[in-house]
Amino acid sequence: MRLVVARIGRAHGIKGEVTIEVRTDAPDERFTPGAVLYVAPVAKPAAGAAKGPASALASAHPATLTLETVRDHNGTLLLGFAGIRDRNQAEELRGAVLEAELPDVSDEPDAWYDHELVGLTAVDPAGAALGEVVAVEHPGAQDLLVVRRPDGIRRLVPFVVAIVPTVDVAGGTVVIDAPPGLITDLPDED
Repeated sequence: MRLVVARIGRAHGIKGEVTIEVRTDAPDERFTPGAVLYVAPVAKPAAGAAKGPASALASAHPATLTLETVRDHNGTLLLGFAGIRDRNQAEELRGAVLEAELPDVSDEPDAWYDHELVGLTAVDPAGAALGEVVAVEHPGAQDLLVVRRPDGIRRLVPFVVAIVPTVDVAGGTVVIDAPPGLITDLPDED
């Protein structure tokens, strides 16, 4: 299965390196010399519109890039690809989204990709609908499920087993055992 691992930023230097916006939780595993990364489909500009970054890749899809170099530059990952030898070639990659072929995690019972969680119906332990998971955020300490209630209000739910004890991707539900006020409004006090 292919998943997005990065978005290419601007060119760095004159030897064809690019900066990337990392979109994976395991950059050390995804970005290793020799790794083959796939360029996700790039929207083609409308007729008469100016060509934007990565427009050259739009016509070459499905394109692959073979990673040659990886280095950290003040907290920013710089990648060098086979065949990309100068700044102009690197700048043509700007804006491209990179995907990696990843193994299926079905062997791991408590591991899910974001796309597997988005769209699940959030229910309480009794099975009553609380809303729908519309996104997953990764701010640092722990992941957060973004749950849109039926009234349209969005709530952030810590994705920890104490609050989210059950995820049933096949059944299309996620059980949320939330403390009062996390999903539902607290009753007004008189």
